[in-house]
Amino acid sequence: MKYDFSVFINVTITGADIAALSDDELSVLYAQARYCQAMTDADTDVMRQIVSEDMTFTHMSGLKQTREEYFADIADGSLRYFTIGIEDPVIRVDGNKATVTFTSVLNANAYGVRGTYRMKGTHHYERHDGEWIAVNG
Repeated sequence: MKYDFSVFINVTITGADIAALSDDELSVLYAQARYCQAMTDADTDVMRQIVSEDMTFTHMSGLKQTREEYFADIADGSLRYFTIGIEDPVIRVDGNKATVTFTSVLNANAYGVRGTYRMKGTHHYERHDGEWIAVNG
């Protein structure tokens, strides 16, 4: 299998018929799962590979952070992700741009508050040199 989702041990994907997805859709979903796994591993090196340098992050509290501010919080444990669920993903690919809309189910410790957080959102990607990179929407 070209896209082995079983390697993402802290990420679950539910509500998607993987077999019905096109190769492009699978590659975008794989990039999203890879990013989520890197979050749970606190692997900011991998995250830097798949997130654009100018990316900004907005937390459910409204806090906005640059990529490096967000990564610093992951590296120092202020943000600790344990598992991430990708529920009901809808993938749209238009040439070298793509979106994944889904409900994220995060089991995390966010700034000292441990819980399971559910958020619906859309992540945006652009293909660079054959690889999908997370970008601002």
